[in-house]
Amino acid sequence: MSTFQLIGVPLIALATAIWIVGLSRFMRRARLRDAMRRADDTLRAIPEQSRSGPVSDSVELTPEEHAAFAGLVRRFGDTRP
Repeated sequence: MSTFQLIGVPLIALATAIWIVGLSRFMRRARLRDAMRRADDTLRAIPEQSRSGPVSDSVELTPEEHAAFAGLVRRFGDTRP
């Protein structure tokens, strides 16, 4: 056997391995790119939410109001089936 024949088989095997690794990386990137594109498409379908709503307020309750509210919560909790 000549030297070219002895070198040819490992060279073809190496080229095949490099091709398989390159193809798998290309396919993985393509899948990721497609998934991101699909995610972007679904988000574009949802209208953007406005943040111009009213400012939330809070009010301090008096002890009597707090007790009345607690009693109301207990009363509604007791009537649960």
